[in-house]
Amino acid sequence: MHRMPAPFRSAWLLVAATLLIGGSAAAQPTASLEASASGGGERSGQENSFGVEVAGKGLWKEAAYRWEKAVELDPQNPKAHNNLGVAYERSGKFEEALKSYETALELMPSNEQIRQNYELFREAYERKKRKDRDAARSRRR
Repeated sequence: MHRMPAPFRSAWLLVAATLLIGGSAAAQPTASLEASASGGGERSGQENSFGVEVAGKGLWKEAAYRWEKAVELDPQNPKAHNNLGVAYERSGKFEEALKSYETALELMPSNEQIRQNYELFREAYERKKRKDRDAARSRRR
């Protein structure tokens, strides 16, 4: 089983709570997302919602698949991009997580949960990269 690096554990708990606890923006697709220009908006919202449901059961690979599908159906769905960032982060795919969070934030910059997820992730990811660089320097000495 994949073990998440220490800097991400506390941030992950907050992100998971934001994603999965009732009332979360990520858990409730809005009508505007369902009516997006791509034509896949309603189906994208359904895939996004199902992803949230299965993530709540600990089925992260299935959740990631559903959110990837939601993004494929509607690339303008910021909540699906956000949730996909959470799944990528959870599985250690940090570069992909960063791209997903950035896309979500570009699409919906006023959404506080998306902004908070992005900021928490970015802070933890920067700490991890610094720690990795320091460790690499230490090994070369």
